[in-house]
Amino acid sequence: MFSERVMEDVCERENLKRALKRVIQNKGSAGVDGMTVEELPGYLKENWLRIKEELLKGVYRPKPVKRVEIPKPGSREKRKLGIPCVLDRFVQQALLQVLQVKWDKTFSEHSYGFRPKRSAHQAIAKAQAYIQEGYGYVVDLDLEKFFDRVCHDRLMSRLATEIEDKRVLKLIRSYLQAGILENGLVHVPTEGTPQGGPLSPFLSNVVLDELDRELEARGHRFVRYADDLNLYVKSKRAGERVMESISRYITNRLKLKVNAAKSAVDVPPKLGFLGFTFTGGKQPNRRKIADKSLKRFKARVRQITRRNRGISIQDMINRLNQFLTGWIGYFKYCETPSVFRDSDSWIRRRLRCVQWKQWKIFKKRRAELMKLGVNEKLAATTAFCPDGPWYMSHTPGVRIALNNNHFDSLGLVRLMAY
Repeated sequence: MFSERVMEDVCERENLKRALKRVIQNKGSAGVDGMTVEELPGYLKENWLRIKEELLKGVYRPKPVKRVEIPKPGSREKRKLGIPCVLDRFVQQALLQVLQVKWDKTFSEHSYGFRPKRSAHQAIAKAQAYIQEGYGYVVDLDLEKFFDRVCHDRLMSRLATEIEDKRVLKLIRSYLQAGILENGLVHVPTEGTPQGGPLSPFLSNVVLDELDRELEARGHRFVRYADDLNLYVKSKRAGERVMESISRYITNRLKLKVNAAKSAVDVPPKLGFLGFTFTGGKQPNRRKIADKSLKRFKARVRQITRRNRGISIQDMINRLNQFLTGWIGYFKYCETPSVFRDSDSWIRRRLRCVQWKQWKIFKKRRAELMKLGVNEKLAATTAFCPDGPWYMSHTPGVRIALNNNHFDSLGLVRLMAY
């Protein structure tokens, strides 16, 4: 149980300094008032005493959030985000830091999303452990538009069981019911926690902790990362029973909706979890990058390495490296390294296509090939070849000139090196 002076902890100087640092690190776009992250420190210097007084008196009111839509990976659907003003992001972050320190300790051990010292990789490792124990079927439950359907009254009731400070409860409700600016009009939501603010992931864990406790009471083996939930059972028939029972609980008790079209009971290799899946066959249950993740990866690389971008090969590699570094930072957790070897080879071939097209004419191509170590006869034969860039990228002359060491010298990230 939190004390009645939570708001004083929120406004404590060191807590505020950490919140400001985090908001600045996270960057992000401006909200409805147009204030940028860079302008926030100066604004706080001039207005913090007034803002602090409003918070301590319980009269602070957040501004409406700005609605933006971003594509969902691997889907034609759009994910709706609510972008709070930077000042509200700062206040939410300060509040989150105080609430999470105590509340996080009470969350289920099976919950891994948006929690300190917990990660998606830990969730995947736990799922793998269940599979290796013989739980060879997965119940993959998809909560339809979870963040848009959270019941405010149920959430506030749950928060009130732990938080005595009425000012904090009032502030959280004001964030839940802050207006949403969309197409020039502001409407007030009656349900949901807008994605985009620091507090939203924490509130989602508060809501779904009730589900975690129910699953634990029933003795299920499961892993949850935010609203991604997988349960592990020993047969398809058991999985179908669990799917029906848990779906009914989610609908009737939590007032949420299970997306039947996206939920499934199947063996692990056929279902993805947090971008990964698991191998079958002779070497089963190894972590593997899911097919959908690889398709998204290739689509992004194709976009960066388009042959008509009109930028130098060095600039293209610099932009490519930014993406590859982040991607491999997450997916290096897989246990099938051949995918990195094959991807490296494919990326270099795409870059050879770009370079070949940029050289354009016979004289330029022959000269560049010779400059890069190809003998005169092979350089002339290669340069005169009329075939397209993809075919030419795999010919001996081009591969000798634009070899692995050449791309290493340009700083291209090698996925196999991680």
